[in-house]
Amino acid sequence: MLCFDKTGTLTEGTLQLAAVSDGGGPLPADRLDAPRKAVLAAALRATPPPARPSHGAPDRPRGERRGAPGRGRGAARCARWRRTDSLPFEPSRAYHATAGRTPHGALLSVKGAPEGVLERVARRRTPGTGRATPLDAEDIKKLADAAEELAGAGRRVLAVAERPMRAGEDLTDGTVRDLDFLGFIALADPVRTSAGPATERLREAGVQTVMLTGDHPATADAIAATVMDVSEPKVSTGPELDEMDDERLDELLPTVDVIARCSPHHKVRIVQAYQRLGRVVAMTGDGANDAPAIRLADVGIALGRRGTPAATAAADLVVTDDRLETIVSALMEGRAMWASVRAALAILIGGNFGEVTFSVAASALTGTTPLSARQIMLVNLLTDLAPALAIAVREPTGHTGERLLKEGPSRSLGVALTKEMLLRGVITAAGAGLAWTGARLTGRGRRASTVALAALVGTQLAQTLTTGGLDRHVLIAGLGSAAVLAAIIQTPGVSQFFDCAPLGPFAWAITLGSITVATLFGPVLAPMLHLDTTPPGEAAAEERTDAEDGPAAAAPR
Repeated sequence: MLCFDKTGTLTEGTLQLAAVSDGGGPLPADRLDAPRKAVLAAALRATPPPARPSHGAPDRPRGERRGAPGRGRGAARCARWRRTDSLPFEPSRAYHATAGRTPHGALLSVKGAPEGVLERVARRRTPGTGRATPLDAEDIKKLADAAEELAGAGRRVLAVAERPMRAGEDLTDGTVRDLDFLGFIALADPVRTSAGPATERLREAGVQTVMLTGDHPATADAIAATVMDVSEPKVSTGPELDEMDDERLDELLPTVDVIARCSPHHKVRIVQAYQRLGRVVAMTGDGANDAPAIRLADVGIALGRRGTPAATAAADLVVTDDRLETIVSALMEGRAMWASVRAALAILIGGNFGEVTFSVAASALTGTTPLSARQIMLVNLLTDLAPALAIAVREPTGHTGERLLKEGPSRSLGVALTKEMLLRGVITAAGAGLAWTGARLTGRGRRASTVALAALVGTQLAQTLTTGGLDRHVLIAGLGSAAVLAAIIQTPGVSQFFDCAPLGPFAWAITLGSITVATLFGPVLAPMLHLDTTPPGEAAAEERTDAEDGPAAAAPR
């Protein structure tokens, strides 16, 4: 279960002014008229001051640091304004508020979430005219609908309001009331082109994703429909979660795609709920307010480029480029490790199981052991060292990497590992048994023992090469071990030391034929053990088909 933020993860994290509306209709940022420039100037007045420079230089007044974009009365009015006090944004507050002094007296400027600002307005003032008209409940609803329409395009929408302050009035949450509504500003944050493919790969991997954002539900819905490849994402909000008890929340979360207007305490509660449902939860974030949820999650992920020290310190994993596809790569590394563990254990334990099975069966039939102690040592040297190590350190690439996305502890260990060891052991014993029987019927005991040795090692190496594919290290280890075995068998003196005899063409034909038959027997036996032996390319296609049934169908058991 991956809970991720929208800004900077799914989007570029570079907010740009897209449009300004006075409540009647929006205009693009490059074609603003005087009233909408006045809305923008008021939004700038409501913006909190930047952090003081670290070198200790005095902070300049806001009007000198940043003028309103565009030219006209709005910019000039902003330049004659000086901040005297401010209320910073907080999730529970959902707005910025500043008090400033103008030539006409003290002025309170507010900018924030439409639903939070609109509940505090009493009038609507046309910017630049000074005329204000009272607003009733129907008027407020129309303004809220206008904000939702702006947000439906995937933009972040902020409402802007002001009012004159009375003499001696202090700036507190209680005084941010009785405001004059001025308009809306819409900010665009381009969606990363790689975000859609990354979320699709997460779905293929059986990872359910949910987007947690403080944005308007309509904004979150539009972004989710673009990125998550879901025509109608299920969207819930933080206030709706507040009305639910834990039981109702546990029923909702497995079906939800987006949670909008989500505050830090909502994120903590969401992580706890998913953990109650038995999910392994990863949480991404970059702010100090995200640190509790990051710390609480099974895998805390901090976005390092924009992340605060608190978020980074709370995280288990730091993504330095703030990209969702980097998280997918990290998931790939982890699941490749589990696949390598399973394959290496299958080589070590399954191969030895096959050796023991062949030796016990042959001894029971003939009364003598088919392999000497030196030959058994040679088998282990050639099959358990370099080939197993090469499998363990191979890198996931191409279609093999896509196939590894569905690996994990539950799939790689336990029953899956047991079945793979059994399959490898049966194939190994079958290859050695066929070769030993054929050589025993056509020649002497030492020759049969040598053929059995070659088939025992060759069958294991063939399975290792099949598992490793075209990985360079696996090819070198497998073919190198086979060459060493052939050299030992065919070199007089060395061959006798290992109780072997040099083999002729017919004996080698028996050996290679037995190896081929046993290796080809694997795909026939695998369905009986419910093992996946589909070639990597076809497996990736099948996984994408299964993932279309949704996160629940793709989730690992």
